[in-house]
Amino acid sequence: RVAVVGAGVSGLTATKCCLEEGLEPTCFEQSQDIGGLWRYTEHIEAGRPSLYPSVISNTSKEMSAFSDFPYPEDFPVFLPNAQVLDYLRRYTERFGLREHIMFGTTVVSVRKRPDFATTGQWDVVTEADGKKTSHIFDAVMVCSGNFSEPSLPLHCFPGIERFQGQYFHSRQYKHPDVFQGKRVLMVGMGNSGVDIAVEASRVAAKVTVCTSRGAWVLSRVFDHGYPWDMVFNTRLMSLIRNSLPGPLSRGLINYRVNQQFKHENYGLQPEKSCLVREPVLNDDLPSYILTGRITIKPGVKEFKENSVVFHNHPEEEPIDIVVFCTGYNVSFPFLEEEVVKVENKHASLYKYVFPTHLQRPTLAVLGLIKPLGAIMPVTEMQARWVTRVFKGLCQLPPQSVMEKEVNEKKKNQVRRFGLSFDEVLKTDCLVYMDKLASFIGAKPSVLGLLCRDPWLALTIFFGPCTPYQYRLGGPGCWEGARQAILTQWDRTLKPTRTRVPASSSS
Repeated sequence: RVAVVGAGVSGLTATKCCLEEGLEPTCFEQSQDIGGLWRYTEHIEAGRPSLYPSVISNTSKEMSAFSDFPYPEDFPVFLPNAQVLDYLRRYTERFGLREHIMFGTTVVSVRKRPDFATTGQWDVVTEADGKKTSHIFDAVMVCSGNFSEPSLPLHCFPGIERFQGQYFHSRQYKHPDVFQGKRVLMVGMGNSGVDIAVEASRVAAKVTVCTSRGAWVLSRVFDHGYPWDMVFNTRLMSLIRNSLPGPLSRGLINYRVNQQFKHENYGLQPEKSCLVREPVLNDDLPSYILTGRITIKPGVKEFKENSVVFHNHPEEEPIDIVVFCTGYNVSFPFLEEEVVKVENKHASLYKYVFPTHLQRPTLAVLGLIKPLGAIMPVTEMQARWVTRVFKGLCQLPPQSVMEKEVNEKKKNQVRRFGLSFDEVLKTDCLVYMDKLASFIGAKPSVLGLLCRDPWLALTIFFGPCTPYQYRLGGPGCWEGARQAILTQWDRTLKPTRTRVPASSSS
Protein backbone atom coordinates (compact mmCIF):
# COMPACT_ATOMS: atom_id res chain seq x y z
CA ARG A 1 0.00 0.00 0.00
CA VAL A 2 1.43 3.33 -1.11
CA ALA A 3 0.41 6.81 0.09
CA VAL A 4 0.70 9.48 -2.60
CA VAL A 5 0.68 13.05 -1.27
CA GLY A 6 -0.91 15.45 -3.80
CA ALA A 7 -2.85 15.02 -7.06
CA GLY A 8 -0.90 17.40 -9.29
CA VAL A 9 1.33 16.33 -12.19
CA SER A 10 3.65 14.21 -9.98
CA GLY A 11 0.85 12.69 -7.90
CA LEU A 12 -1.18 11.60 -10.92
CA THR A 13 1.73 9.89 -12.66
CA ALA A 14 2.86 8.35 -9.34
CA THR A 15 -0.62 6.86 -8.87
CA LYS A 16 -0.59 5.46 -12.42
CA CYS A 17 2.91 3.97 -12.01
CA CYS A 18 1.83 2.28 -8.76
CA LEU A 19 -1.12 0.69 -10.58
CA GLU A 20 1.16 -0.45 -13.42
CA GLU A 21 3.41 -2.21 -10.93
CA GLY A 22 0.54 -3.88 -9.06
CA LEU A 23 0.86 -1.65 -5.97
CA GLU A 24 -2.17 -0.18 -4.16
CA PRO A 25 -2.00 3.64 -4.25
CA THR A 26 -4.12 6.01 -2.19
CA CYS A 27 -3.63 9.59 -3.34
CA PHE A 28 -4.48 12.33 -0.80
CA GLU A 29 -5.40 15.72 -2.28
CA GLN A 30 -6.26 18.59 0.07
CA SER A 31 -8.32 20.50 -2.51
CA GLN A 32 -11.44 19.23 -4.29
CA ASP A 33 -9.88 18.57 -7.70
CA ILE A 34 -6.79 17.37 -9.54
CA GLY A 35 -4.21 19.53 -11.34
CA GLY A 36 -2.07 21.10 -8.61
CA LEU A 37 -0.16 24.02 -10.06
CA TRP A 38 -2.09 23.87 -13.34
CA ARG A 39 -5.57 24.38 -11.86
CA TYR A 40 -6.35 28.09 -11.87
CA THR A 41 -8.44 29.52 -9.04
CA GLU A 42 -9.33 33.19 -8.66
CA HIS A 43 -8.60 33.06 -4.94
CA ILE A 44 -5.25 32.12 -3.42
CA GLU A 45 -5.60 28.97 -1.33
CA ALA A 46 -3.24 28.24 1.58
CA GLY A 47 -0.84 25.40 0.93
CA ARG A 48 -1.64 25.32 -2.80
CA PRO A 49 0.28 26.78 -5.72
CA SER A 50 -1.25 29.89 -7.25
CA LEU A 51 -1.45 30.63 -10.96
CA TYR A 52 -2.31 33.77 -12.91
CA PRO A 53 -4.79 33.26 -15.77
CA SER A 54 -2.38 34.10 -18.60
CA VAL A 55 0.21 31.40 -17.76
CA ILE A 56 1.31 29.39 -20.80
CA SER A 57 3.64 26.38 -20.65
CA ASN A 58 7.31 27.05 -21.34
CA THR A 59 7.83 23.64 -22.90
CA SER A 60 6.18 22.32 -26.05
CA LYS A 61 3.41 19.73 -25.95
CA GLU A 62 5.48 16.96 -27.58
CA MET A 63 8.29 17.38 -25.03
CA SER A 64 5.84 17.76 -22.12
CA ALA A 65 3.66 14.71 -22.69
CA PHE A 66 3.61 11.67 -20.45
CA SER A 67 5.49 8.95 -22.32
CA ASP A 68 2.50 6.79 -23.29
CA PHE A 69 -0.11 9.52 -23.71
CA PRO A 70 0.56 12.17 -26.42
CA TYR A 71 -1.35 15.46 -26.35
CA PRO A 72 -4.22 15.73 -28.84
CA GLU A 73 -2.88 16.86 -32.21
CA ASP A 74 -5.15 19.92 -32.37
CA PHE A 75 -3.85 21.34 -29.04
CA PRO A 76 -1.52 24.35 -29.56
CA VAL A 77 2.25 23.75 -29.41
CA PHE A 78 2.66 25.74 -26.17
CA LEU A 79 -0.32 25.29 -23.92
CA PRO A 80 -2.46 27.76 -21.97
CA ASN A 81 -2.89 26.49 -18.39
CA ALA A 82 -6.52 25.44 -19.01
CA GLN A 83 -5.43 23.03 -21.74
CA VAL A 84 -2.70 21.51 -19.59
CA LEU A 85 -5.42 20.88 -17.00
CA ASP A 86 -7.66 19.40 -19.71
CA TYR A 87 -4.82 17.03 -20.66
CA LEU A 88 -4.37 15.99 -17.00
CA ARG A 89 -8.13 15.30 -16.77
CA ARG A 90 -7.94 13.09 -19.90
CA TYR A 91 -4.93 11.26 -18.45
CA THR A 92 -6.78 10.70 -15.15
CA GLU A 93 -9.80 9.40 -17.04
CA ARG A 94 -7.83 7.21 -19.47
CA PHE A 95 -5.95 5.36 -16.73
CA GLY A 96 -8.75 5.27 -14.14
CA LEU A 97 -6.91 7.29 -11.50
CA ARG A 98 -9.79 9.25 -9.93
CA GLU A 99 -11.11 6.30 -7.90
CA HIS A 100 -7.74 6.15 -6.10
CA ILE A 101 -7.80 9.83 -5.04
CA MET A 102 -9.26 11.07 -1.73
CA PHE A 103 -10.18 14.73 -2.26
CA GLY A 104 -10.52 17.30 0.53
CA THR A 105 -8.00 15.31 2.56
CA THR A 106 -4.88 16.91 4.01
CA VAL A 107 -1.85 14.86 5.04
CA VAL A 108 -1.06 16.08 8.56
CA SER A 109 1.91 13.87 9.38
CA VAL A 110 4.02 11.03 8.00
CA ARG A 111 6.06 9.22 10.68
CA LYS A 112 8.14 6.06 10.73
CA ARG A 113 6.47 3.19 12.54
CA PRO A 114 8.28 1.78 15.61
CA ASP A 115 9.27 -1.32 13.60
CA PHE A 116 10.41 0.75 10.58
CA ALA A 117 13.88 -0.86 10.48
CA THR A 118 12.32 -4.23 9.65
CA THR A 119 9.05 -3.31 7.89
CA GLY A 120 9.82 0.11 6.33
CA GLN A 121 6.22 1.10 7.12
CA TRP A 122 4.83 4.57 7.84
CA ASP A 123 2.11 5.98 10.08
CA VAL A 124 0.18 8.52 8.01
CA VAL A 125 -2.35 10.85 9.66
CA THR A 126 -4.83 12.64 7.40
CA GLU A 127 -7.56 15.18 8.09
CA ALA A 128 -10.88 15.58 6.25
CA ASP A 129 -13.85 17.69 7.43
CA GLY A 130 -12.06 18.34 10.74
CA LYS A 131 -11.72 14.61 11.46
CA LYS A 132 -8.31 12.96 11.72
CA THR A 133 -7.66 9.40 10.53
CA SER A 134 -4.60 7.20 11.00
CA HIS A 135 -3.38 4.83 8.30
CA ILE A 136 -0.48 2.41 7.90
CA PHE A 137 1.32 2.42 4.54
CA ASP A 138 4.17 0.32 3.22
CA ALA A 139 5.59 3.27 1.27
CA VAL A 140 5.08 7.00 0.66
CA MET A 141 5.48 9.13 -2.48
CA VAL A 142 5.70 12.85 -1.66
CA CYS A 143 4.25 14.77 -4.64
CA SER A 144 3.36 18.05 -2.93
CA GLY A 145 5.45 20.29 -5.21
CA ASN A 146 7.52 23.32 -4.29
CA PHE A 147 5.42 26.31 -5.36
CA SER A 148 3.30 26.75 -2.25
CA GLU A 149 5.52 28.55 0.24
CA PRO A 150 6.74 31.89 -1.16
CA SER A 151 10.23 33.08 -0.29
CA LEU A 152 10.09 36.75 0.64
CA PRO A 153 13.50 37.71 2.12
CA LEU A 154 12.63 41.29 3.10
CA HIS A 155 15.74 41.50 5.32
CA CYS A 156 17.80 41.54 2.09
CA PHE A 157 16.16 44.83 1.02
CA PRO A 158 17.25 47.73 3.27
CA GLY A 159 14.58 50.37 3.81
CA ILE A 160 11.62 48.26 2.75
CA GLU A 161 9.96 48.94 6.13
CA ARG A 162 9.75 52.66 5.36
CA PHE A 163 8.52 52.20 1.77
CA GLN A 164 5.02 53.71 1.63
CA GLY A 165 3.83 52.06 -1.59
CA GLN A 166 2.39 48.58 -2.03
CA TYR A 167 4.48 45.40 -2.25
CA PHE A 168 3.66 41.71 -2.59
CA HIS A 169 5.11 38.35 -3.71
CA SER A 170 4.45 37.23 -7.30
CA ARG A 171 2.37 34.33 -5.93
CA GLN A 172 -0.36 36.88 -5.11
CA TYR A 173 -0.57 38.24 -8.65
CA LYS A 174 -3.69 37.48 -10.71
CA HIS A 175 -4.60 40.37 -13.03
CA PRO A 176 -2.75 43.45 -14.40
CA ASP A 177 -5.48 45.95 -13.34
CA VAL A 178 -3.62 46.45 -10.05
CA PHE A 179 -0.85 48.22 -12.03
CA GLN A 180 -3.11 50.69 -13.91
CA GLY A 181 -1.21 53.99 -14.25
CA LYS A 182 1.38 52.99 -11.62
CA ARG A 183 5.17 52.94 -11.61
CA VAL A 184 6.04 49.27 -11.07
CA LEU A 185 9.24 47.54 -9.95
CA MET A 186 9.79 43.79 -10.46
CA VAL A 187 12.47 42.39 -8.15
CA GLY A 188 13.99 39.30 -9.74
CA MET A 189 14.08 37.96 -13.22
CA GLY A 190 12.63 34.48 -13.38
CA ASN A 191 9.87 33.44 -15.74
CA SER A 192 7.07 34.79 -13.52
CA GLY A 193 8.81 38.14 -13.04
CA VAL A 194 9.21 38.72 -16.76
CA ASP A 195 5.69 37.46 -17.57
CA ILE A 196 4.16 39.84 -15.03
CA ALA A 197 6.39 42.72 -16.18
CA VAL A 198 5.19 42.25 -19.78
CA GLU A 199 1.53 42.20 -18.69
CA ALA A 200 1.99 45.18 -16.36
CA SER A 201 3.68 47.28 -19.06
CA ARG A 202 0.46 47.31 -21.11
CA VAL A 203 -1.37 49.29 -18.41
CA ALA A 204 1.31 50.74 -16.09
CA ALA A 205 2.91 54.18 -16.37
CA LYS A 206 6.37 52.62 -16.13
CA VAL A 207 7.81 49.12 -15.52
CA THR A 208 11.32 48.41 -14.26
CA VAL A 209 12.81 44.95 -13.81
CA CYS A 210 15.83 44.77 -11.52
CA THR A 211 18.24 41.85 -11.55
CA SER A 212 21.60 41.53 -9.86
CA ARG A 213 22.72 38.60 -12.00
CA GLY A 214 21.00 38.96 -15.38
CA ALA A 215 19.58 36.03 -17.33
CA TRP A 216 19.58 34.44 -20.73
CA VAL A 217 16.29 35.09 -22.49
CA LEU A 218 15.04 32.54 -25.02
CA SER A 219 12.00 32.74 -27.22
CA ARG A 220 9.56 29.84 -27.46
CA VAL A 221 9.92 30.36 -31.21
CA PHE A 222 13.39 29.06 -32.07
CA ASP A 223 15.34 28.23 -35.25
CA HIS A 224 13.13 28.34 -38.35
CA GLY A 225 10.11 28.90 -36.08
CA TYR A 226 10.35 25.50 -34.35
CA PRO A 227 9.76 25.19 -30.57
CA TRP A 228 12.92 25.95 -28.58
CA ASP A 229 13.02 22.68 -26.64
CA MET A 230 12.55 20.49 -29.72
CA VAL A 231 15.68 22.10 -31.19
CA PHE A 232 17.70 22.37 -27.96
CA ASN A 233 16.95 19.01 -26.30
CA THR A 234 18.18 16.46 -28.81
CA ARG A 235 20.61 13.60 -28.16
CA LEU A 236 23.09 15.16 -30.60
CA MET A 237 22.97 18.57 -28.87
CA SER A 238 23.25 16.97 -25.44
CA LEU A 239 26.28 14.95 -26.56
CA ILE A 240 27.97 18.10 -27.86
CA ARG A 241 27.13 20.11 -24.71
CA ASN A 242 28.37 17.44 -22.32
CA SER A 243 31.43 16.28 -24.29
CA LEU A 244 33.10 19.62 -24.88
CA PRO A 245 35.46 21.12 -22.26
CA GLY A 246 33.60 23.52 -19.91
CA PRO A 247 34.85 26.83 -21.39
CA LEU A 248 34.10 25.65 -24.94
CA SER A 249 30.63 24.41 -23.99
CA ARG A 250 29.86 27.72 -22.25
CA GLY A 251 31.20 29.64 -25.24
CA LEU A 252 28.89 27.69 -27.54
CA ILE A 253 25.86 28.40 -25.33
CA ASN A 254 26.92 32.06 -25.09
CA TYR A 255 27.12 32.31 -28.88
CA ARG A 256 23.83 30.45 -29.35
CA VAL A 257 21.69 32.55 -26.99
CA ASN A 258 23.14 35.81 -28.31
CA GLN A 259 22.17 34.98 -31.90
CA GLN A 260 18.64 36.31 -31.53
CA PHE A 261 19.79 39.51 -29.81
CA LYS A 262 22.94 40.58 -27.98
CA HIS A 263 22.05 40.35 -24.29
CA GLU A 264 24.72 42.88 -23.29
CA ASN A 265 22.99 45.60 -25.34
CA TYR A 266 19.75 44.98 -23.44
CA GLY A 267 21.24 44.97 -19.93
CA LEU A 268 20.49 41.25 -19.59
CA GLN A 269 23.92 39.58 -19.91
CA PRO A 270 24.37 37.23 -16.92
CA GLU A 271 27.16 38.06 -14.47
CA LYS A 272 28.90 34.82 -15.33
CA SER A 273 28.43 33.86 -18.93
CA CYS A 274 27.90 30.18 -18.21
CA LEU A 275 24.29 29.02 -18.00
CA VAL A 276 23.95 30.00 -14.33
CA ARG A 277 20.25 29.38 -14.10
CA GLU A 278 17.33 28.21 -16.14
CA PRO A 279 16.82 30.65 -19.01
CA VAL A 280 13.83 32.97 -19.07
CA LEU A 281 11.33 31.96 -21.75
CA ASN A 282 9.63 35.04 -23.10
CA ASP A 283 8.79 36.14 -26.62
CA ASP A 284 7.98 39.78 -25.78
CA LEU A 285 10.75 41.03 -23.47
CA PRO A 286 13.36 42.09 -26.08
CA SER A 287 10.83 44.09 -28.13
CA TYR A 288 9.36 45.64 -24.96
CA ILE A 289 12.84 46.81 -23.94
CA LEU A 290 13.38 48.21 -27.46
CA THR A 291 10.09 50.11 -27.35
CA GLY A 292 10.77 51.50 -23.86
CA ARG A 293 7.89 49.68 -22.16
CA ILE A 294 10.29 47.85 -19.82
CA THR A 295 13.62 49.04 -18.38
CA ILE A 296 16.25 46.68 -16.93
CA LYS A 297 18.21 47.85 -13.86
CA PRO A 298 20.79 46.28 -11.52
CA GLY A 299 19.88 44.94 -8.05
CA VAL A 300 18.22 47.05 -5.32
CA LYS A 301 20.57 48.92 -2.99
CA GLU A 302 17.83 50.36 -0.78
CA PHE A 303 14.23 51.51 -0.67
CA LYS A 304 13.13 55.05 0.29
CA GLU A 305 9.58 56.21 1.18
CA ASN A 306 8.43 56.49 -2.45
CA SER A 307 11.45 55.42 -4.46
CA VAL A 308 14.26 52.93 -4.89
CA VAL A 309 18.03 53.21 -5.30
CA PHE A 310 19.86 50.65 -7.45
CA HIS A 311 23.48 49.53 -7.12
CA ASN A 312 25.87 51.70 -9.18
CA HIS A 313 23.01 54.13 -9.93
CA PRO A 314 23.13 57.27 -7.75
CA GLU A 315 19.72 58.67 -8.73
CA GLU A 316 16.51 57.51 -7.05
CA GLU A 317 13.72 56.02 -9.13
CA PRO A 318 10.15 56.81 -8.01
CA ILE A 319 7.91 53.72 -7.67
CA ASP A 320 4.39 52.90 -6.46
CA ILE A 321 4.28 49.08 -6.44
CA VAL A 322 6.96 46.42 -5.88
CA VAL A 323 6.46 42.79 -6.92
CA PHE A 324 8.97 40.40 -5.32
CA CYS A 325 9.62 37.56 -7.79
CA THR A 326 11.94 35.84 -5.34
CA GLY A 327 10.96 32.20 -5.72
CA TYR A 328 9.77 29.63 -3.22
CA ASN A 329 10.98 27.73 -0.18
CA VAL A 330 11.17 23.95 -0.19
CA SER A 331 9.15 22.61 2.73
CA PHE A 332 7.47 19.40 3.86
CA PRO A 333 5.39 20.42 6.90
CA PHE A 334 4.03 16.87 7.37
CA LEU A 335 7.48 15.23 7.53
CA GLU A 336 9.89 15.15 10.45
CA GLU A 337 13.01 17.17 9.73
CA GLU A 338 15.28 14.15 9.96
CA VAL A 339 13.41 12.33 7.16
CA VAL A 340 14.15 14.96 4.49
CA LYS A 341 16.80 17.49 5.47
CA VAL A 342 16.29 20.88 3.84
CA GLU A 343 19.09 23.44 3.96
CA ASN A 344 19.68 26.46 1.74
CA LYS A 345 16.47 25.58 -0.13
CA HIS A 346 18.05 22.23 -0.94
CA ALA A 347 16.94 18.76 0.12
CA SER A 348 19.68 16.11 0.33
CA LEU A 349 18.22 13.42 -1.90
CA TYR A 350 19.87 10.71 -3.99
CA LYS A 351 19.08 11.46 -7.66
CA TYR A 352 16.79 14.23 -6.30
CA VAL A 353 14.40 11.50 -5.10
CA PHE A 354 15.45 9.28 -2.16
CA PRO A 355 16.59 10.39 1.31
CA THR A 356 20.04 8.82 1.72
CA HIS A 357 19.87 7.84 5.39
CA LEU A 358 16.64 5.80 5.70
CA GLN A 359 17.15 2.15 6.72
CA ARG A 360 14.51 1.18 4.16
CA PRO A 361 13.98 3.01 0.83
CA THR A 362 10.22 3.34 1.29
CA LEU A 363 9.83 7.12 0.99
CA ALA A 364 10.50 9.12 -2.18
CA VAL A 365 10.11 12.77 -3.16
CA LEU A 366 8.95 13.46 -6.73
CA GLY A 367 9.17 16.63 -8.79
CA LEU A 368 11.73 18.45 -6.61
CA ILE A 369 13.90 19.24 -9.60
CA LYS A 370 14.15 21.98 -12.21
CA PRO A 371 15.20 20.37 -15.46
CA LEU A 372 16.17 22.49 -18.44
CA GLY A 373 13.10 21.11 -20.15
CA ALA A 374 9.66 19.71 -19.34
CA ILE A 375 8.85 18.50 -15.81
CA MET A 376 6.07 15.99 -16.65
CA PRO A 377 8.19 13.28 -18.30
CA VAL A 378 10.86 13.72 -15.60
CA THR A 379 8.46 13.13 -12.70
CA GLU A 380 6.96 10.21 -14.59
CA MET A 381 10.41 8.63 -14.98
CA GLN A 382 11.07 9.22 -11.29
CA ALA A 383 7.77 7.45 -10.45
CA ARG A 384 8.57 4.50 -12.73
CA TRP A 385 11.92 4.06 -10.96
CA VAL A 386 10.53 4.60 -7.45
CA THR A 387 7.74 2.02 -7.79
CA ARG A 388 10.28 -0.57 -8.91
CA VAL A 389 12.52 0.26 -5.94
CA PHE A 390 9.49 -0.17 -3.64
CA LYS A 391 8.85 -3.59 -5.17
CA GLY A 392 12.48 -4.64 -4.74
CA LEU A 393 13.04 -4.93 -8.50
CA CYS A 394 15.64 -2.12 -8.43
CA GLN A 395 18.22 -1.73 -5.66
CA LEU A 396 19.66 1.53 -4.36
CA PRO A 397 23.43 1.73 -3.72
CA PRO A 398 24.74 1.59 -0.11
CA GLN A 399 24.09 4.67 2.01
CA SER A 400 27.74 5.78 1.93
CA VAL A 401 27.75 5.75 -1.90
CA MET A 402 24.50 7.76 -2.09
CA GLU A 403 25.71 10.33 0.45
CA LYS A 404 29.01 10.74 -1.35
CA GLU A 405 27.22 11.42 -4.65
CA VAL A 406 24.80 13.92 -3.05
CA ASN A 407 27.70 15.82 -1.43
CA GLU A 408 29.76 15.80 -4.64
CA LYS A 409 26.81 17.12 -6.62
CA LYS A 410 26.23 19.83 -4.04
CA LYS A 411 29.90 20.89 -4.19
CA ASN A 412 29.97 20.95 -7.99
CA GLN A 413 26.71 22.87 -8.22
CA VAL A 414 27.94 25.40 -5.67
CA ARG A 415 31.11 25.83 -7.70
CA ARG A 416 29.17 26.32 -10.90
CA PHE A 417 26.19 28.32 -9.69
CA GLY A 418 26.60 29.66 -6.16
CA LEU A 419 23.81 28.70 -3.81
CA SER A 420 21.37 31.54 -4.30
CA PHE A 421 17.77 30.60 -5.01
CA ASP A 422 17.29 27.04 -6.19
CA GLU A 423 20.04 26.48 -8.74
CA VAL A 424 21.04 23.25 -6.99
CA LEU A 425 17.93 21.64 -8.45
CA LYS A 426 18.86 22.52 -12.04
CA THR A 427 20.00 19.63 -14.17
CA ASP A 428 20.35 18.51 -17.78
CA CYS A 429 17.09 16.62 -18.18
CA LEU A 430 18.21 14.31 -20.98
CA VAL A 431 21.23 13.00 -19.05
CA TYR A 432 19.09 12.63 -15.93
CA MET A 433 16.24 10.83 -17.72
CA ASP A 434 18.70 8.44 -19.39
CA LYS A 435 20.26 7.62 -16.02
CA LEU A 436 16.92 6.78 -14.37
CA ALA A 437 15.77 4.91 -17.49
CA SER A 438 18.91 2.79 -17.36
CA PHE A 439 18.04 1.80 -13.76
CA ILE A 440 14.73 0.30 -14.90
CA GLY A 441 15.88 -1.02 -18.28
CA ALA A 442 13.96 1.51 -20.38
CA LYS A 443 16.82 3.55 -21.87
CA PRO A 444 16.67 3.39 -25.68
CA SER A 445 19.75 1.97 -27.42
CA VAL A 446 20.41 4.09 -30.51
CA LEU A 447 23.17 1.73 -31.73
CA GLY A 448 20.97 -1.34 -31.22
CA LEU A 449 18.14 0.31 -33.15
CA LEU A 450 20.48 1.33 -35.96
CA CYS A 451 20.63 -2.30 -37.11
CA ARG A 452 16.95 -3.16 -36.56
CA ASP A 453 15.17 0.12 -37.34
CA PRO A 454 17.61 2.70 -38.81
CA TRP A 455 14.96 5.37 -39.51
CA LEU A 456 13.76 5.27 -35.89
CA ALA A 457 17.37 5.31 -34.60
CA LEU A 458 18.21 8.43 -36.65
CA THR A 459 14.97 10.15 -35.58
CA ILE A 460 15.84 9.44 -31.93
CA PHE A 461 19.42 10.70 -32.22
CA PHE A 462 19.01 13.79 -34.40
CA GLY A 463 15.43 14.68 -33.52
CA PRO A 464 13.93 15.99 -30.27
CA CYS A 465 14.21 13.68 -27.28
CA THR A 466 10.47 13.23 -26.81
CA PRO A 467 9.32 11.11 -23.84
CA TYR A 468 7.99 8.28 -26.04
CA GLN A 469 11.60 7.10 -26.46
CA TYR A 470 11.41 5.66 -22.95
CA ARG A 471 8.49 3.36 -23.85
CA LEU A 472 10.18 1.56 -26.74
CA GLY A 473 11.42 -1.29 -24.52
CA GLY A 474 11.76 -2.49 -20.96
CA PRO A 475 9.04 -2.57 -18.31
CA GLY A 476 5.90 -0.63 -19.24
CA CYS A 477 6.80 -0.55 -22.93
CA TRP A 478 4.02 0.87 -25.10
CA GLU A 479 3.26 -0.46 -28.56
CA GLY A 480 2.36 3.03 -29.81
CA ALA A 481 5.78 4.51 -28.91
CA ARG A 482 7.46 4.05 -32.31
CA GLN A 483 4.52 5.58 -34.16
CA ALA A 484 4.34 8.49 -31.66
CA ILE A 485 8.03 9.28 -32.30
CA LEU A 486 7.75 9.12 -36.08
CA THR A 487 4.67 11.40 -36.10
CA GLN A 488 5.85 13.93 -33.46
CA TRP A 489 6.43 16.71 -36.03
CA ASP A 490 2.99 16.11 -37.57
CA ARG A 491 1.35 16.82 -34.20
CA THR A 492 3.61 19.85 -33.73
CA LEU A 493 2.77 21.41 -37.10
CA LYS A 494 -0.94 20.48 -37.24
CA PRO A 495 -2.19 23.41 -35.09
CA THR A 496 -0.02 25.99 -36.92
CA ARG A 497 -0.51 24.92 -40.54
CA THR A 498 -4.05 26.20 -40.66
CA ARG A 499 -3.50 27.82 -44.03
CA VAL A 500 -1.36 26.16 -46.69
CA PRO A 501 -0.46 28.53 -49.56
CA ALA A 502 -1.35 27.27 -53.04
CA SER A 503 2.31 27.40 -54.09
CA SER A 504 3.45 25.30 -51.08
CA SER A 505 5.36 22.21 -52.09
CA SER A 506 4.40 20.28 -48.93
